[in-house]
Amino acid sequence: MNEAHSTGATLRRRRGSDLHTLMVAALAALFGCAKAVDDRPSPVGDEVVEPQASEAPAPAPAAVETRPSDDASAPAAPTRASKRERSPATKSQLYEVVRVVDGDTIAVDVDGTLERVRYIGMDTPETVHPRKPVECFGKEASAKNAALVGGKRVRLERDVTDRDRYGRLLRYVWVDDVFVNLELVREGFAMVSTYPPDVEHTDAFVAAQKEAREANRGLWKSCPVEAAPEKPRASATPPKGLEEGCTIKGNINARGDKIYHRPDCPSYARTKIDEGAGQRWFCSPAEAEAAGWRVAKNCP
Repeated sequence: MNEAHSTGATLRRRRGSDLHTLMVAALAALFGCAKAVDDRPSPVGDEVVEPQASEAPAPAPAAVETRPSDDASAPAAPTRASKRERSPATKSQLYEVVRVVDGDTIAVDVDGTLERVRYIGMDTPETVHPRKPVECFGKEASAKNAALVGGKRVRLERDVTDRDRYGRLLRYVWVDDVFVNLELVREGFAMVSTYPPDVEHTDAFVAAQKEAREANRGLWKSCPVEAAPEKPRASATPPKGLEEGCTIKGNINARGDKIYHRPDCPSYARTKIDEGAGQRWFCSPAEAEAAGWRVAKNCP
């Protein structure tokens, strides 16, 4: 009986030991599974991926047009000037008329300096000349000039000569699209008066004077005046009555250079002499040079 009891105790100890071993193994397995779960990668939404050194850099994003910033310090986007803004016509400097002296002279502010400007190509009756009385239609011409330019900003156009002997600027004057010199002639407030080499608009002035006189405008109606002679037609041959042998052509070019051509010069045949523009005929090279002309460079 004692033997049987001993055998039963031994079996219980063995079963207990086996049960203990199974429990340890189960716990170990359970721990291993938990560790395996913890070692799994985190979900994609929470994953932070560091770029690999061997990976190529991401392409630059495409350019996106943005609206201008409201920040005043932000640099302005470059803009292309319009065709009109690049036009030389709109880039011409304007000058303020400070005073109207008379019908053909004004005083303007040129970069802070008061300059007197004498209109080119025409002449109005005198009103302020120190040695002449007020002439017929002079006050009317001055009033018309004041109405055209007084207190306005004008554009000044130069011909060849910059100043006259009195130091006045010699200019054609424009107010917007109005050619003031021409307007005064056309309306009968001025007569044509041209002096070479400043003859750029002489043809237009002569035509305007003819129109005013035929329409009996302004001074042509009110005053007994004689018109300035109209510009004679240029000629390639000496005029009748000129002394025989006086065939040298004294020409004045667009720059105002006085150049004479002998009959043996290459340009002689196509050179025309316009005596109304100050050009003339000479009888000898010495006479031409004494008058201020030089021989053409292409002459032999």
